[in-house]
Amino acid sequence: MIGDIIGEPGRNILARKLSHLMETYEIDFVIANGENSAGGFGITPKIAEELYLLGVDVITTGNHVWDKKEIVDYITQQPRLLRPANYPDSTPGAGSAVISLSRTEKVAVLQLMGRVFMPTTDCPFQIGWREVARLRAETPIIIVDMHAEATSEKRAMGWYLDGEVSAVVGTHTHVQTADEEILPKGTAYLTDAGMTGPMHSVIGMNKDQVIHRFLHQMPQRFEMGGGPCVISAALLTVDVNGRAQSIVRLQVKDTD
Repeated sequence: MIGDIIGEPGRNILARKLSHLMETYEIDFVIANGENSAGGFGITPKIAEELYLLGVDVITTGNHVWDKKEIVDYITQQPRLLRPANYPDSTPGAGSAVISLSRTEKVAVLQLMGRVFMPTTDCPFQIGWREVARLRAETPIIIVDMHAEATSEKRAMGWYLDGEVSAVVGTHTHVQTADEEILPKGTAYLTDAGMTGPMHSVIGMNKDQVIHRFLHQMPQRFEMGGGPCVISAALLTVDVNGRAQSIVRLQVKDTD
């Protein structure tokens, strides 16, 4: 599971590194958060198709999913591009997908979004429980992208779904955490997968512009950061019964 892809720099390092990573680690399935893949804000149909060609199976998003208006029609036609499941039912797109991995095995991906310091949505816990029950009827292998600001909310979701899903991996804060573990009932957990994009930045944005904003509290248009890039991700091993066997943090840099 690949952390938030930040603009063209993030897409470019995936183009350079992802196929090698898939071969090296014998990866069967790739999930990537793409809500910042278009200039740092949103995603476009063209970029989504580009990510699929690189080897991404399912793209998750979050609060920036609607930043590029052309995605609204596309998301209704592309089941592998998800928006948070706890948006209203009338919202375009779907919050989960079930993808066939082989003739006998399927992988379900569920996208949820937190409510602490985030846009107003329905309860991710209640919606999450409902969706997991529905998905388990199709497959025991369920990966949850918990897109949230608050560490506590992500952590609570991990415990809430322990034993019900294969993994709960957080996104949104763009900083990879060091708390990967297998919870007691067999669910892999990581508070945040981190970001895929420029390292010499502030969560992907031009560091000088961000510092200027903090210093002077003046409106500032942020541009992409530059320099070498990193892929931040979580490598999950899950058995056919949906129980996590391992979770390992990855950080692959341009220099690797």
